[in-house]
Amino acid sequence: MLVSHLPTIIVVHPKERKSKCTVQTLRSRDDFLFWKFPRKEPEKLTRYVRLGMGGPQISKADATSGLLVLDGTWRLAEKMESAYEELPVRSLPVWETAYPRVSKQFDDPETGLATIEAIFIAYHLMGYDTAKLLDGYYWATEFLKKNSERLAQKI
Repeated sequence: MLVSHLPTIIVVHPKERKSKCTVQTLRSRDDFLFWKFPRKEPEKLTRYVRLGMGGPQISKADATSGLLVLDGTWRLAEKMESAYEELPVRSLPVWETAYPRVSKQFDDPETGLATIEAIFIAYHLMGYDTAKLLDGYYWATEFLKKNSERLAQKI
């Protein structure tokens, strides 16, 4: 696979269950690196932005940057943020999730996305290739259908 951007770094919390992890299928791709939290290599992060909440919306202007994504439950990911606070934060607009989840511990945020959905949206808005990114997810068609108008908008 020819990669035209820096690899996406996914930092996985050690308590994240592989059975619930939506990015497992990306481990075999050359354009993704997986770090186990609290791993951090600051020298490799100089051109990265972090996907999160509260920053400007991610866009094509970020296409020359690499993307760092924190992967864990909402509560775990929130606790991981301070370890990467020096990275500029980029947020996502509201899209609809299709990921089938049921939390027995707490309510998921209404605008909560699965990690793979968030990466797909970020790639789309940055102008990165999204082909095959959702391959193997049985709910991918539903996600694309729910967000077809957003996908059709000029970026």
